[in-house]
Amino acid sequence: MQKSTLNAVQQPQDSLIDTLSTVAMPPKKHQASVKTSVPTEDQILVPETLLKKRKSQEKAREEQSAEREKKKKARKEKRGVIFKRAESYVKEYRDAEREKIRLSRLSKQEGSYYVPAENRLVFVVRIKGISKMAPKPRKTLQLLRLLQINNGVFVRITKATTEMLKIVEPYIAYGYPNLKTIRELVYKRGYGKIDKQRIPLTDNQLIEDHLGKYGIVCMEDLIHEIYTVGANFKQASNFLWPFKLSNPNGGFRPRKFKHFVEGGDLGNREEKINALIKQMN
Repeated sequence: MQKSTLNAVQQPQDSLIDTLSTVAMPPKKHQASVKTSVPTEDQILVPETLLKKRKSQEKAREEQSAEREKKKKARKEKRGVIFKRAESYVKEYRDAEREKIRLSRLSKQEGSYYVPAENRLVFVVRIKGISKMAPKPRKTLQLLRLLQINNGVFVRITKATTEMLKIVEPYIAYGYPNLKTIRELVYKRGYGKIDKQRIPLTDNQLIEDHLGKYGIVCMEDLIHEIYTVGANFKQASNFLWPFKLSNPNGGFRPRKFKHFVEGGDLGNREEKINALIKQMN
């Protein structure tokens, strides 16, 4: 009787242990499905907005890269064109100089004189202020864009400009610049009038943007147009801001306000203007 009671008590305990072991230990199938490794990039779900953003950014990068390549190619082609133009200008200048020498020698052999063509370009420098100046010369200097002392401009010689130079001759020095002088002035002190502002000419793109419609795309084109007094001289000259020169090295002559032929600095000094510009540049 006692033995049967012990068996009856032991059976519920065994069933309770089995139940607990069943709850505590998950099935082997479920245990095998748990992954302990780090998930890969493909297994991570990315928000759709982020995917769209990445795609748009990638597309923008491709477009920027293509645009850069296109601009790079265009710049390379433009450099080639500019180089060829500069070469043609050098040849043109050299041929013109040789032609002058040839004609001079020919006339000497024939016992005559070679008279070169009249100059069509002058460089005008203002060397006197506005003290005791009459209204007419003052207005003429404004028309010539000579608003300050030591300002300089290129002027094409016509009947009208010749009369204007006569009116303001007591206030200016002028003469016929050579190619070297023009090139040094434009490269060293060349500023453009862009949106009514004085902008240094540090890039050919500035010239092309404002004078490209006249066939002037670089500094050499601008110098050539000024030196040869071409069809678009007016546009090229107006694009250049009046040159702001320094006082000449060694100073002006003692009698500055006398005419050049009288020992002063005023008036027309023809080719000797190049020496003055070299001192002032």
